[in-house]
Amino acid sequence: MSLVELMRTPPYNPLDAVERLALMREWDYERSTEDEVTLTVAGTGADYQVSFTWMCDIEAMHIACAFDMKAPTKRRTEMAELVCMVNEQLWIGHFDHWNKDGLVMFRQSLMLAGGNMATDTQCEALLAVAVDACERYYQAFQFVAWAGKTARESLDATLFETVGAA
Repeated sequence: MSLVELMRTPPYNPLDAVERLALMREWDYERSTEDEVTLTVAGTGADYQVSFTWMCDIEAMHIACAFDMKAPTKRRTEMAELVCMVNEQLWIGHFDHWNKDGLVMFRQSLMLAGGNMATDTQCEALLAVAVDACERYYQAFQFVAWAGKTARESLDATLFETVGAA
C-alpha cells in the first residue's frame, strides 16, 4: 500500500460497530467488503435483508432494509403511491420503490462528517428504526401487491389500532 493510500484509509470504520452488534445478537451476517455488512433480521411478518454500507467519500453510513416481496408489474403504480403515502408519515428515513424490479426497501443514512465515530447505540438505533418501519408497513405493501387493495385502503387497514382488551 502506498503512503497516499495509507493516508486516505481512515483508521476507523463504523461498520466495525455493526459487526459487533451482529455478534452480540448472534445474527447471521456477512462482511462482503470493508465497506459493506449484510445481515438477516427476523421480523414478525418477514425476514429483512439489511445492508449497512460505509461511504467514506461522503462520511456516511447507509442502511437499506428490504423484505422479500416484488410487486407484480400491474400493481407497481399503486405500490409507488403507497410508498409516497407512507413516506409522508415518517420522521426519519424513507421507503423507495424500484419500479424496474418492483422492490420496496427502507433507507436511511447516518452522517459522520469530520471524522465522527458511530457508536454501538447509534448503529442499534439505525437498525431498530429500519426494522420497525418495515414491520409497521409490511402488511400494507402486501395488501397492495397481492390483495389488489388501493394504497389508501392498505394504509388505513394497517394503521388501524385496537384499544383496550376484551
